[in-house]
Amino acid sequence: MAIPRDFINELIARIDIVDFIDAKVPLKKAGKNHSACCPFHSEKSPSFTVSRDKQFYHCFGCGAHGNAIDFVMEYDRLDFIDAIDELAGQLGLEVPQEQGSRKPQDIGLSRDLYQLMEEASLFYQNQLRQHDDKQKVLDYLDYRGLSKEIIAHFNIGFAPDGWDGLLSRYRQSHDAQSKLLTAGMVIENDNGKRYDRFRDRLMFPIRDRRGRVIGFGGRVLGEGTPKYLNSPETPIFHKGNELYGLYEVKQRHKNPQQILIVEGYMDVVALGQFGVDYAVASLGTATTTEQFQLLLRSTREVICCYDGDRAGQEAAWRALETALPLLKPGVQIRFMFIREGEDPDSMIREVGKEAFEAQMTQAKPLSNFLFDNLAKKHSKDDKSLLAKNAIKLIEKIQDTVLQSLLLEELAHKLRMNNADELKRKFNFVSKAQNKQTKKRTLTGRGTPLRLAVALLVQHPQLGFGLPEQPALHHIQLPGIDLLSLVLTLTRQQVISSAQLLEHFRGDKQVNILNKLAQWDHQVADENLLQKLKETLVWLNNQYIEQRYQALSLKQELTKEEWIQLQKLILVMQVKV
Repeated sequence: MAIPRDFINELIARIDIVDFIDAKVPLKKAGKNHSACCPFHSEKSPSFTVSRDKQFYHCFGCGAHGNAIDFVMEYDRLDFIDAIDELAGQLGLEVPQEQGSRKPQDIGLSRDLYQLMEEASLFYQNQLRQHDDKQKVLDYLDYRGLSKEIIAHFNIGFAPDGWDGLLSRYRQSHDAQSKLLTAGMVIENDNGKRYDRFRDRLMFPIRDRRGRVIGFGGRVLGEGTPKYLNSPETPIFHKGNELYGLYEVKQRHKNPQQILIVEGYMDVVALGQFGVDYAVASLGTATTTEQFQLLLRSTREVICCYDGDRAGQEAAWRALETALPLLKPGVQIRFMFIREGEDPDSMIREVGKEAFEAQMTQAKPLSNFLFDNLAKKHSKDDKSLLAKNAIKLIEKIQDTVLQSLLLEELAHKLRMNNADELKRKFNFVSKAQNKQTKKRTLTGRGTPLRLAVALLVQHPQLGFGLPEQPALHHIQLPGIDLLSLVLTLTRQQVISSAQLLEHFRGDKQVNILNKLAQWDHQVADENLLQKLKETLVWLNNQYIEQRYQALSLKQELTKEEWIQLQKLILVMQVKV
């Protein structure tokens, strides 16, 4: 790990998770804990709890859980390093780096790239105001009906014609030029010559959730090709994980009621000009799972807007398939189609905001779009194949309530009595229901070893100062190594559950610990230490029995082993 573990522990210790989450998701006191409706899925009654004692959050609805770092990663869609950076920044701390690792170099590179991209954005904005050719660009923007306010809101700029408009600013720094190449702003040909990627184009900076410039979309001025040129994939820009305009939407609307997803940068900007300031664009790709997750974390209703031609219908169908596993109660995904030959930009200029938003209200709900499309692909006599294809899609839905509603609707369309008849006929088994059943099996009381680990994960202070347990290293039981490690960690220092779990980030056993961190062990607070000691006694007895059996079965014993066997016999007799 590039960041010292001690610093991460200090970070978690200095942040009170209740106060931290409450600033983003208002919490209410609920007994020892605090609760709210989960920010990661839609629900009507609170199932999201935050523990000040454990410095840990958990949602009993969707299973989201973790410490303050996990919350930032999940809520703000940041990676681990950026989450640490964000939390440290809030505390006014500088993130230290360990030596002898490539990761600090990667972090340093990313910071340099963010800085260069911001400088590039400012350069393009200045060119729009100062370049000799600025008038042709301003005339174009005026022709497109864009105001100074909307140009400033989206930080639109101009990349002048020429091979080195941006590159020339870094002639004295070979390192900066190389990083511009890494950032995708410069291209290097086979002869090693470098030149600007974007030339004579209107420039749209793409920002991440933190407002940092990570890439650009460049629109040609006039009729050149390609019409749009986008930044390539870079260490800081992965187009499948980002949405153009989402940062700007969140600047205007803290909790947008709906978000419209369109295909082009200019569509987003034109819609914003007419007051539809809640539109985003998918950066020229089919809408990905990560993009849908971003949207559904920001709003409860997503309207996917596509051209009405065949290509638009196919793109909408791909979006539907991507969205199905993400559906939850309270979430709506609908589909809107623009008449052929138009796009959102041209349409809103023709009909205005009111008529455009009126058409948005007529967008098809996902279920209607799903069944209408399947009906088009299958004849009326081909109901069996239609049902099988529909069921394959419905199976992807994780939420059993929505799954049941769609099955009922399918049964009605097939003129069956109810969904149960449909399930029997086509042997439908809910994968989501199977998962919930497996989860419920984890709530049993479990073995003493499981209980010991759960007690230490949920109350790490119990382990502080306990005597060493050397016998545990010799017991043959699944999970005993994990208990030994947890005991060692908690014996050495007083730490919180959040800090303990952070120690296991990336470890293959972290999922087990996360489950045990929220397992209801049904041990009263006043009995916690006593119960832990009882489980350790039981485990030591397991060692005694295993050692006794091993020595009893051995043909020849050394003198030391014979003495040990005699002692074990005495111990076994006392136990009986």
